[in-house]
Amino acid sequence: MSISPKFLSGSQIRETFLQFYAQRGHKILPSASLVPEDPTVLLTIAGMLQFKPIFLGQRAATSPRATTSQKCIRTNDIENVGRTARHHTFFEMLGNFSFGDYFKKQAIAWAWELSTEVFGLPASNLVVSVFREDDEAFAIWRDEIGIPGDRIQRMGEADNFWQSGPTGPCGPCSEIYYDFHPERGDNIDLEDDSRFIEFYNLVFMQYNKDAEGNLTPLQNQNIDTGMGLERMAQILQKVPNNYETDLIFPIVQSAAEIAGIDYHNSDEKVKVSLKVIGDHIRAVVHMIADEIRASNVGRGYILRRLIRRVVRHGRLIGIQGEFTVRVAESAIALSEAAYPNVRSREAQIKAELAREEAQFLKTLERGEKLLEEIVKKALVEQASRLLLSGGGQDARPTVEISGQDAFMLYDTYGFPLELTQEIAEEQGITVDLDGFETAMEEQQTRAKEAHQTIDLTVQGSLDKLAEAIQKTEFVGYAELSSLAEVEVILVDGQPVESAEAGTEVQIVLNQTPFYAESGGQIGDRGYLKSGENGESLLVRVDDVKKESDFFVHFGLVERGTLKLSDKITAKIDNSSRRRIQANHTATHLLQSALRQIVDGSISQAGSLVSSERLRFDFNSPRAVTAEELQKIEDLINSWIAEAHAAEVAEMPIAQAREKGATAMFGEKYGDVVRVIDFPGVSMELCGGTHVNNTAEIGLFKIVSEAGVAAGTRRIEAVSGQAVLDYLNVRDRVVRDLGDRFKAKPEELPNRITNLQNELKDTQKQLAAVKSELAIAKSDQLLNAAEDLGEFKIIVAQLGDVDTEALKTAAERLQQKLGNAAVVLASIPEPDKVSLVAAFSPEVNKKGLQAGKFIGGIAQLCGGKGGGRPNLAQAGGRDVSKLPEALASARNLLVEGLG
Repeated sequence: MSISPKFLSGSQIRETFLQFYAQRGHKILPSASLVPEDPTVLLTIAGMLQFKPIFLGQRAATSPRATTSQKCIRTNDIENVGRTARHHTFFEMLGNFSFGDYFKKQAIAWAWELSTEVFGLPASNLVVSVFREDDEAFAIWRDEIGIPGDRIQRMGEADNFWQSGPTGPCGPCSEIYYDFHPERGDNIDLEDDSRFIEFYNLVFMQYNKDAEGNLTPLQNQNIDTGMGLERMAQILQKVPNNYETDLIFPIVQSAAEIAGIDYHNSDEKVKVSLKVIGDHIRAVVHMIADEIRASNVGRGYILRRLIRRVVRHGRLIGIQGEFTVRVAESAIALSEAAYPNVRSREAQIKAELAREEAQFLKTLERGEKLLEEIVKKALVEQASRLLLSGGGQDARPTVEISGQDAFMLYDTYGFPLELTQEIAEEQGITVDLDGFETAMEEQQTRAKEAHQTIDLTVQGSLDKLAEAIQKTEFVGYAELSSLAEVEVILVDGQPVESAEAGTEVQIVLNQTPFYAESGGQIGDRGYLKSGENGESLLVRVDDVKKESDFFVHFGLVERGTLKLSDKITAKIDNSSRRRIQANHTATHLLQSALRQIVDGSISQAGSLVSSERLRFDFNSPRAVTAEELQKIEDLINSWIAEAHAAEVAEMPIAQAREKGATAMFGEKYGDVVRVIDFPGVSMELCGGTHVNNTAEIGLFKIVSEAGVAAGTRRIEAVSGQAVLDYLNVRDRVVRDLGDRFKAKPEELPNRITNLQNELKDTQKQLAAVKSELAIAKSDQLLNAAEDLGEFKIIVAQLGDVDTEALKTAAERLQQKLGNAAVVLASIPEPDKVSLVAAFSPEVNKKGLQAGKFIGGIAQLCGGKGGGRPNLAQAGGRDVSKLPEALASARNLLVEGLG
């Protein structure tokens, strides 16, 4: 097969790659989700991630060879996105994989054939690199492929030793680079990205790296390769950067059209913003399609950060209002052929983008207002210092926005530093750039200190042992106890031969009835024992987690000594299991009821199923009404009373979806899935444990419904015995209230309403008395009014008078004085300052506005405020600064009216 090096679309490149390897015995597999099964990484960062258990020998390969086009997300170089020719957050990695089948020689030969004969890249434009110690790869390239030795570069671990995360499979690699300027001669510097681009990475997966950094040979020698789709598109489409390929440029163009600008005629800053929008929109579309939702932690935080960067860069190029949904339409259209889920989840993608963008635009507006206040504060401080210095242009001090303030705007409100500088410069104010950088460095240091690499010590130890033990067989669907053999004992993450009483341990058995935490359901509790009643050995199991194909039992040796190869009885806590099963089935019924009563498009966004309660998070743009909650509760209890029997079956996933089974959020599914069906009520793909009949649930009661994030609601509920516990607590509270108020339960609402009304009347009377007291105090200030020509001013503090009374007093004083400016302050609470300014129309004509004036004064007390030109109020928190603030107020009035 031969293709001339003419233009190939991104879709053609992808298909050509996959078919090339399919013709050579590779099974074409779909891209894995961006949410990986691997607990050591947050997002799917490479094509090999879905095959990691195979490389480790923990799972058998369905085919000895595979090829994929894998969507990936990396954010470690996010600041370089748009600034270089080829940095991205979202990209596609074309890969071919061998699971112990072929190795270096064949991988290198096929990579060269594909690059030169299929894609038609001239050999004179190609340079390769190898790991500095990999003489075998060097020899293959030189002696069998025929590349001159001076075009084979030996490089160190940082460049040519690949690993997927802090632990796991790894190995030396060899990379192929395209030389855009071979005419520059043989002085090869692969760091020169204006000349060279690495487009194909061949990883020779030979080792497993543990938590201490030790390398041990894997059972099989494997091949893991990655060709950057965007990079190959740049080469074959002969464009200056990845962003101008047909994979991304239509998105860039749609953003440019919304902004009313032309990409090619724009300056570099505008182009960078357009590229950032193009890259990030691709990323967020695929993240939301894979059921990631914006939040302040983990993957959700990454999604939110990317959306906010899109919005920010949209503002930088002049886009006002919401636009991300329109740009996302281009990304969906570009991706749907290869990734149909972006179209099937189009509504969710657009809804999430619209919510996050609207929320962030409000945040940006607050940031702009805060910047305005910071500028005013700086100008007020300048005026105060100018007065103290005696005036004069030469004495004018420099006005500067602090680095801390600029960083707060950037970090909290997403306000670009360059925009802060631009607005400040219009007012003749500078920004403390050194202070900004210091604050940035401090935050990065805090982030590094707070960051915890997801590196499970238990997982690392299991990786070492994977080749010596078999996967755990789970028998807990049908059995509550079983005989088992101890295969692994870990203490502090390290394998040991035995563990004495009092030792906390992690245990792997050859089989277990214990359900491992998954799909929102907590792990079972119970005991491991030998002897009739555990007199020889007793291990309390508090939790069970699944790592790859192993169930890890976390517990404490309470009696005896636990040894490797011990034959023990594993028995779960049956009472706890029954309550968990009831809550888990109730969760399925809850999702079904929500769809029937609230909205058929509702989907699960997370869950927790424990023995005490259940929690169900779901996507909904609005709250569920009280009437709807009651209907949901009644419907679920009717299903319980109707005693629907469970039908559990395993079937191909395609068949399950055809039957209408609902997939659980965050769950990973193989080719064959387990379906839990309560016919006519609920049918879901689920690996959890459930009741055999809905009647076993007993009762269902919703405890609360609330919002937990934009577009995400949460219902908490109880079932079975927990309903009685819940009602008993409420009954005790009602009885106590009845005794206190001497009322029957049905009389309590009216009795409490009457007391509330009485309290409101009393508070009004108290406020009236405080107002009269404030007026009486203020009248004493009339004789202390200061004359400034035709004006009179009063600047004073009135003890602990509340804000409303202070406002009344200020208005009254200004009216009695006539042509006057009155500024009053009080400390109504120990850590609260109240300020009010009342100015006559003549004062306004002198350029003094009460709202702007009092807002600037309040900033000196760490607060803010504003209002009308004639009357305004403000507040602050720094009581110690009040004397300084009042002195500043007087000085400014003297300056403005004198």
